[in-house]
Amino acid sequence: MSAVVVRWSLLGTLLVVALAFVVFVVTRARRVREGEGEGERSQLGLSWPGWPRVAVGFVTDFLDTLGIGSFATTTSLFRAFQLVPDRQVPGTLNVGHALPTVLQAFIYISVIEVDVWTLVAMISSAVVGAHFGARWVTRWSERSVRLAVGSALIIAALLMLGSMYGFLPAGGVALGLRGVPLVVGVLGNLLLGSLMTFGIGLYGPCMMLVALLGMNPRAAFPIMMGSCAFLMPIASPQFVRSASYEPRAAWGLTLGGLPAVWIAAKIVRELDLSSLRLGVLFVVLYTAFATLRAARGRH
Repeated sequence: MSAVVVRWSLLGTLLVVALAFVVFVVTRARRVREGEGEGERSQLGLSWPGWPRVAVGFVTDFLDTLGIGSFATTTSLFRAFQLVPDRQVPGTLNVGHALPTVLQAFIYISVIEVDVWTLVAMISSAVVGAHFGARWVTRWSERSVRLAVGSALIIAALLMLGSMYGFLPAGGVALGLRGVPLVVGVLGNLLLGSLMTFGIGLYGPCMMLVALLGMNPRAAFPIMMGSCAFLMPIASPQFVRSASYEPRAAWGLTLGGLPAVWIAAKIVRELDLSSLRLGVLFVVLYTAFATLRAARGRH
């Protein structure tokens, strides 16, 4: 099978997954509104989420499209404006950012060259990891989720710092993996996929993994965005069924995120990201310590 056929088959499958995700979420919301599901009707309907939630979606998915990531920044804004209880943050991140990330994947898989078999293998492993991760995190207590989210933010901040000051490997020129490096890449993305469901973003760690394996850093974009685009819609139903997400916030992320992805993809070459990343770094670190402090019982 030619690379072109595999690439378009992958995008076609992604479209089917995204449509199935939309049908599931809308159907679930209607059932709950009619009194057949869990939770409060007022919370689970598809009503207008409010401008603050939409703005959070726009800002975070704009940054996400630039490769900065959305989980750490979204968590920081959620806590700053008290939009989502900590217990529901991981589920809200996965449900709300799913469709904007699908759009990112369509853009980057279409325009950036990467070996399609490496792409398929690493995406598949991330999906498997997310499937099991979502089962675990929905059973955690609020304190455990706060500890996980706070730790995730510190990891994200360290990865940002390493990227900004050249501490992380620069990568090589390869566009694909074979043999032992491919096995390492698949197992690494399996772990990163499971961590996504705990609120730990995949972009930074995936960039580091790809660079360590000697691949061109540009090749990380279709891999990491394709991984998230598949795993988030597949893992999200478990958060929805267990009411482990905040629906209005998730809806706001989606509404704000979709146009932000399109705009960012058009102007990404014109932006200087160094100052922007520094500001994001300080916000993420502040939120990380605030979250860990709350987990110890000092709000």
